[in-house]
Amino acid sequence: MPETLEPHSLPPHSLPSYSLQQWLLHLETLHPVGIDMGLERVSQVANRMGLLNGPIAPCVITVAGTNGKGSTLAMIDSIARAHGQRVGTYTSPHLLRYNERVKIDGLEADDQLLVQGFEQVERARLQEPEVSLTYFEAGTLCGLWCLASAELDMAVLEVGLGGRLDAVNIIDADVAIVTTIAQDHANFLGTDLAQIGREKAGIFRPGRSAVMGSQQLPDSVAECAEALSAPAFVLGKHFQHFSSSAASAEWCWQGQQADGSRIEIKGLPDPGLPIDNAATALQALALTGLALEKTAVLKALSTVQLAGRLQWIGPWCLDVGHNPHAAEYVAKHLPSPPTGGRQWCLIGMLNDKDMEGVIKALASRIDDWICVTLPGERGCQAKELSQRIIAQGGRVHVCADTPEEGVDWLANVLTPNDRVLATGSFFTVAALLARPLPTGVASLDGDGNEIR
Repeated sequence: MPETLEPHSLPPHSLPSYSLQQWLLHLETLHPVGIDMGLERVSQVANRMGLLNGPIAPCVITVAGTNGKGSTLAMIDSIARAHGQRVGTYTSPHLLRYNERVKIDGLEADDQLLVQGFEQVERARLQEPEVSLTYFEAGTLCGLWCLASAELDMAVLEVGLGGRLDAVNIIDADVAIVTTIAQDHANFLGTDLAQIGREKAGIFRPGRSAVMGSQQLPDSVAECAEALSAPAFVLGKHFQHFSSSAASAEWCWQGQQADGSRIEIKGLPDPGLPIDNAATALQALALTGLALEKTAVLKALSTVQLAGRLQWIGPWCLDVGHNPHAAEYVAKHLPSPPTGGRQWCLIGMLNDKDMEGVIKALASRIDDWICVTLPGERGCQAKELSQRIIAQGGRVHVCADTPEEGVDWLANVLTPNDRVLATGSFFTVAALLARPLPTGVASLDGDGNEIR
């Protein structure tokens, strides 16, 4: 646990008695820009908080990548806890509650713990010289403090943006994972996949395990590991997965343990999340020295859940995918509606995303589109999104000012055999999760099939 600041180290003025919501509003005023890449300021405050005096947990796993971070982390957490480990996680962004970002032993951090964390951040930030922090940086320091205070066996951290200059990277990982590399956040990471790979691989550490969860990573990722003498474990080379049989959804995982010995686990269930990411989670855990047991792995993969990733609520499929790579995965795994039904897509996106690429990836699976405007300066107007869809031959029925208005319009036109994909942004999915969705059909299973 990090050392709590002594009274003599507090700023001359006392801190306000803020609620969690008040702290979050306060954080939005601390820095002139929302995203300010770099580790100097956040490291300075972390050092004052004692977060850099030692590891925040006996084992730390950090997950970076363009897509697949959330599902990989969720499966690491589920599998480790099924083995009796006390695990804490830090993720971003959240869908409905800020508390989702920090979980301890599977439970969201309560308001009181987060408030204590933000108070620690503010006390440290206000010491001379005062340090300006972004919303994400302050939230990351709060999350790390909460995890360090929880007496964990393992901490699993999700990188927010990039890797090398992301606030999470002030912590040295025992095992570092890069899931996938694709174009996203072009304003900050550019469009060169080799350079994006180098940024993501910035979480690797000398001599510590580097896990690569895709067979399509640019060479720059492996080159970064080699330059650091970080042992590399690559999907398809050092660990792999394959179907148990053509007629079964079960699969087999083969990997390498920390002592170099090989391990195999057969008869694994489909977790409803990408199998590449499940295999990557298993490989990362094997490298921590955790003795993987088939019964525990089966239980974990059978029960793991991740909101907003191909999540079915009645005829609605909710997915936060917001770049072409993620949209391609959704399109591939989206089941066709029953005979006579139409596949709708309710979509809202941010201006800095590759809208044309996402539309193109989904177009062949979508019959009809509903465009919605997302809030804030980054939110794309529905009419602009509509024009991009129409330019690719899509049929747009309505442009709504909010996701909620789009849902209300659909409620009046859906037939029992229709299905709706809601996608394009965390903001789109969050708005729908916060309200009841019109169904009109029986509940669906994880594959979108009607349960009779």
